[in-house]
Amino acid sequence: MLEVVTIDGPSGSGKSTVSKLLAKKLGYQYLDTGAMYRAFALLVIKHGFENEKIKYLPLLTDFEINFINDSEGSQKVICNGMDVTDEIRLPNVSMWASTISKEKEVREKMGCLQREIGARGKIVAEGRDMGTVVFNDAFAKFFLFASTEVRAQRRWKELKLKGIEISFEEVLRDTIKRDEQDSARDLAPLRPAEDAMLIDSSYMTIDEVVNKMYEIVQERRMQWKFM
Repeated sequence: MLEVVTIDGPSGSGKSTVSKLLAKKLGYQYLDTGAMYRAFALLVIKHGFENEKIKYLPLLTDFEINFINDSEGSQKVICNGMDVTDEIRLPNVSMWASTISKEKEVREKMGCLQREIGARGKIVAEGRDMGTVVFNDAFAKFFLFASTEVRAQRRWKELKLKGIEISFEEVLRDTIKRDEQDSARDLAPLRPAEDAMLIDSSYMTIDEVVNKMYEIVQERRMQWKFM
């Protein structure tokens, strides 16, 4: 049994914020697996290989990613030596991350990198298949979700704060499209693990979600003697 907490769920459900806070409260490392797919998607876009699988798959060979915590407690994403923290959050990168994540070779590469990090223990892993595929032997699993409209609203506000001009209707369409892509793919579709705790964050505060997860994790830690 791995000392890993998994938090899966659709885009905009609050996974990133909750995972970071829960990791900090537990004294665990935060693993943003979505950032790994986004970083590779950005690499593909920069090479102009979006529609050329035969060209972008070889990029996996030298793909490297590191997460560095800065002095302010934020996490920077370093891909092949470059800081891509902000670029990977752009809408087109998000959409391509969902598209290329359907490829077996991409998922195998990312899964391998994720398991290497998870093997160290004391990890909060956020993503879409953490509890079902990558860390199916994690000791605590959660599936965080919210209504489509609530998630689109959160994403729209996030983009606006970053100075990205986009309409709510466009963000809503992108959210629906991404949900369809993530849930319908043949390889590791988005779904809760059978033993995951389902939490609807639509009308819960961030603190309420984090505190609920924290209590459950502490109970599981006692059960598995991870203290």
